[in-house]
Amino acid sequence: MNPDPIPNGFHHVGNCIRPPSEANAILLQATLGCSHSRCTFCGAYGDKKFAIKEKKYLLGDLAFAKRYCQHQDRVFVMDGDALVMPMKDWEWLLDQIHNTLPWVNRITCYANLKSIMLKTDEQLSSLHKNGLKAVFLGLESGHAQVRKDIRKGGTPEELIFHCQRLRKSGIRLVTIVLLGLGQKDLSLAHARETGRALTAIDPEAVSALSLIPLPNTPLGQAFENGNFMIPDAKGMVSELRELVRHTNLTRGAFRSVHASNYLSIDARFPQDKKAVLQTLDQALAGKIGLKPEWMRGL
Repeated sequence: MNPDPIPNGFHHVGNCIRPPSEANAILLQATLGCSHSRCTFCGAYGDKKFAIKEKKYLLGDLAFAKRYCQHQDRVFVMDGDALVMPMKDWEWLLDQIHNTLPWVNRITCYANLKSIMLKTDEQLSSLHKNGLKAVFLGLESGHAQVRKDIRKGGTPEELIFHCQRLRKSGIRLVTIVLLGLGQKDLSLAHARETGRALTAIDPEAVSALSLIPLPNTPLGQAFENGNFMIPDAKGMVSELRELVRHTNLTRGAFRSVHASNYLSIDARFPQDKKAVLQTLDQALAGKIGLKPEWMRGL
């Protein structure tokens, strides 16, 4: 009997997103969409309903990767919060990756607060032991009212507690925060409370993005109607400075290199924090130019 034919490519459904650092990873879509899918600012997965994909598609993807991706030693498991998959699905998938792609040395995925809360300490440790090296989490804000307004789910206290649990498992944590969510009124408070949450969690990396309202989102519609007021360029940089001032990492990266930002920072904390604050002060004083609006993007 002839073996099943190798697929012509990966079975990717709809809009697929991965972190910039996973640009060269094998993109394995194990889930569709996001299990939360209520954040007011996010339009990433509106084209599909959350589901766990059938194993036959993953087996086809792995067969394709085995033949054509032998120079890629990373796997990024999609979609929006793949960590939410039940343990039986994760155990099966990790075994399949190791058996089919033995050269892969790093497996990562997106996560959200709910997907961490649904895993016990023992399950998180087991995932790490079996190859899940890092997760990327959209923390967005550590401010209670801002989190409520954007329908992020969970309190800052819950966020801190469960992220600390994740870190204790050995899984590396890359957090994503979003400047501008506090509007003009809560701008600096949003930055301060987010910095305090990051300090308590102490992730391996922080990536700061700046809000760009999307018309297909509730927040974007509120912005167009004049009911959501975003800080201007200088206000965003002031917010970034406040975030930096209140973020203390024992050893971690702090970056604002995303295309949405008005000023790029690529630093290591704590050693570079003083220099970063000086750079931000120079930018606020007009001594360093900010990215023009037309160059910003998602």
